Amino acid sequence: MPRRDVVVIGASAGGVEALTTVVGRLPERLPAAVFVVLHVPSHGRSLLARVLGRHANLAVAGACDGDPVTPGRISVAPTDHHLMLSDGRVRVVRGPRENGHRPAIDVLFRSAASSYGPRVVGVLLSGLLDDGTSGLAAIKQRGGLAVVQDPADAMFPDMPRSALRNVDLDHVLPLDAIGPALERLVDEDGDAHADAAWQARGGDALRPKGAIGPLPLDGRRVRGGRSAAVRPDGRPGRRG
Repeated sequence: MPRRDVVVIGASAGGVEALTTVVGRLPERLPAAVFVVLHVPSHGRSLLARVLGRHANLAVAGACDGDPVTPGRISVAPTDHHLMLSDGRVRVVRGPRENGHRPAIDVLFRSAASSYGPRVVGVLLSGLLDDGTSGLAAIKQRGGLAVVQDPADAMFPDMPRSALRNVDLDHVLPLDAIGPALERLVDEDGDAHADAAWQARGGDALRPKGAIGPLPLDGRRVRGGRSAAVRPDGRPGRRG
């Protein structure tokens, strides 16, 4: 049975501190590929990969277009480019801004949901406004898991609170608990029913050799109200 082996993490304001805590609690042999988007200004050079590398047990590097999706690695979105996943490979593209951001959390989350369905764990951390909500909804719609930082624990609680109100979340956890939670989640068997439905829709297409082409936890499980509607292509639609 497939495991959950693609982890996507999004953060904005207050995100550097949150991300260093999360990646610092991930084990050296995590059997999953991890992708990170932090909303940063489009000018200048991001030092996030270097900062996270000082705290992480996993290898950390800036994402490069065309790289295979590989377990045991943390890939960080570069400045002024979106980070996406498609057909077992990393895509780094300079597409339109979304909600004023490039890179944008929702772009990564939707592409992961579209490419990997129930094999994805989406994690939303500290930030302002409602970025990440529609992306988490896309992950849930395709059978993945949605994890958010407890708003009471976040430096800027808007993004976790928006997800809590609008997405059928699986886990709402304090920051220190998210890394250990991810270790357990990716080490568990996936949902057989969700995987069968994903395969029936043509998911998990052929992928490069050696690349990743995948439940619940003992944390707090939350039903956060109605999920944000998502169109078949993974883009946000009207909320019900």
